[in-house]
Amino acid sequence: MDLQALLDDIAHDSAPFAAQGRVADYIPALAAVDPAQFGIALATMDGQLLGSGDWRSPFSIQSVSKAFSLALVLARDGESLWQRVGREPSGNPFNSLVQLEYEKGIPRNPFINAGALILIDRLLSLTGDSLGTLQAFLRAESGNAAVEVDAEVAASEAAHGHRNAALAHFMASCGNLENPVEVVLDHYVRQCSLTMSCGDLAKAGLFLANHGLLADGSRLLTRSEAKRINAIMLTCGTYDAAGDFAYRVGLPGKSGVGGGILAVLPERGILCVWSPALDAHGNSLAGVEALDRFTTRTGWSVF
Repeated sequence: MDLQALLDDIAHDSAPFAAQGRVADYIPALAAVDPAQFGIALATMDGQLLGSGDWRSPFSIQSVSKAFSLALVLARDGESLWQRVGREPSGNPFNSLVQLEYEKGIPRNPFINAGALILIDRLLSLTGDSLGTLQAFLRAESGNAAVEVDAEVAASEAAHGHRNAALAHFMASCGNLENPVEVVLDHYVRQCSLTMSCGDLAKAGLFLANHGLLADGSRLLTRSEAKRINAIMLTCGTYDAAGDFAYRVGLPGKSGVGGGILAVLPERGILCVWSPALDAHGNSLAGVEALDRFTTRTGWSVF
């Protein structure tokens, strides 16, 4: 199979779907991003890195970062995490207050905003620097020492993060935060504002396709832990559209409102797509289309 030609075809055919979506305008800095951009990259287990379109352009990774936070917490803390956050699909928007109140401050899963705040809180307790730990990990695995926080996006997100603050304060009131709310929120917005390209993210995520083994051959996760992260990505990684994503794409994936989606091809590699225009659920419209086309044409899915 000519993978480069395949990526070029998919980029050509999928990019126009961006015209049907909208950028995340509730974060002003993201509202200014050109919605017509599109990139796709594939990092394979045998060391290839291929891409098409704007696959080298850095973008705000937003909630894609949560897959990496989950891995870092599980690697250090194991199963105790699940006393504070669930593993079930939410069925509600990623920033739902109603669901969190109904479930007494225990987020439904680690990928909705409330759950990600728990990840950051725990990583802060374990390392003293959640953001720095994640940033160092992403730099090492991607091979890009220039993975940085976009200060403009972080400031924009912090200024409009009232819903996230409400989620954090509610969990604190339920005794489900260990660190000060303001510190957790600061690390959260800066983590989401890290910028990486499709190529960077595809390389950084390879351990998820390789049963928890890092680029240097050392082990971050047990095979079982890597399996479980992939399972949660499949069932919870694309907000309240996870069922449709599984139906169309058939891969574990984690999306972000910056327009990126990371998808795991077990024992084959990692796909990353980026197109800033989103559907009504907060997932990249052209990105989902591209992943659908890739698995349809290759037959590479978990089903």
